[in-house]
Formats: sequence, C-alpha cells, structure tokens
Amino acid sequence: MYNYIDGKLAFKSPAYVVIDAGGVGYQINISLHTYSLLSATERQKLYVWLHVKEDAHTLYGFVDEGERRLFLHLISISGIGPNTARMMLSSITPTEIHTAIVSGNVSLIQRIKGIGPKSAQRVILELQDKLKKEGPETLSVAIVAPSVKDEALAALVMLGFARNAAEKVLDQQMNKMDSSITVEHLIKIALKSL
Repeated sequence: MYNYIDGKLAFKSPAYVVIDAGGVGYQINISLHTYSLLSATERQKLYVWLHVKEDAHTLYGFVDEGERRLFLHLISISGIGPNTARMMLSSITPTEIHTAIVSGNVSLIQRIKGIGPKSAQRVILELQDKLKKEGPETLSVAIVAPSVKDEALAALVMLGFARNAAEKVLDQQMNKMDSSITVEHLIKIALKSL
C-alpha cells in the first residue's frame, strides 16, 4: 500500500521514528540497523511496510530497499512475525543475516534473541535457495526507473494483452523509432498493431 514515506523527522528513538509528511505524523517502527544509518538531517525517507491486524495498523520502516526485501523474506516464514524479523535486523546486519542464511550458519541465526534452533533451521531451509538466486547485491540495489518499453509493456499487459505478443510488437516498434519516443506514443503505435 505504501512504498516509502518522505518528510521531516519529528522524533527519533532506537525503536521507532515519527516522520511528519504533509502535516501527518507517521509513527514507524525501525530496526537498530536503520536507526544507526539515519542521518542527522531533518528530512528523511524510509521505505515502509504496513502490517494490518484486526486491532492495529503498524508501519515498519527501513533505510533502504534491500533491508525491506530481507524483512519481507523473513516474515514469509511460519513462526516469524514482524517484531521477530525486526529483532533479527536489530541484532545483526542484513548482510550478516543474508550471508548466514546462504551459507547455512544455523548457530549465528540461533544467537538472535527469540530464535531457537528449529526456527533457525526453518529460516535457512526456506530462504537459502531464494537468497542464493537473488545474490548479495539485492541488499544494496537501488530502484531503477523503468524504461519506456517496460512502462509501455506494463500498460499493455494491464489492458489485457498477452505479454509475449505485446513484447514482440514493442520490440518491433522500438527498432523503427528513435530513442526519444514517449511512453504514450509507443502505446498508441503498439495498440494499432495488436
């Protein structure tokens, strides 16, 4: 629902921050890793995840997209909720967690408060292959702006066209056009061919 919140840092503690964005103060739970990386500047941008429960809507914030991605992997495991995942990210760095999972280091994961031997083994068993495929660079990858072709393809797929057919038409049109074509123009041309 929310991707990030950017605004004035109104309050900062090791457990949570309050960011004033558009006149609304958002209380966002953070890990110690995020707390240590928050700069002293007044303006902050945190990537967030909204946890919706019957009795509460809780925001969890991360200094970068890689930490949020690892957090989402951790909470996908049965028995590990958002607070446990936040505790894991507070105990050791995301890079150390990633390395421990990929290398199968049960003892390092087990040392985290609230994680027993069975939970540590489950974390490694369920995430090891996923994290190996993604590679360690996913912890520091910045969001790249989509290309004109990518945006046009996404729009055509949302309109109900088959991905393969739309991609083929877009490739043909991109070869004919110059690089300064707009997304709207590319979509209009592709719609005539589909």
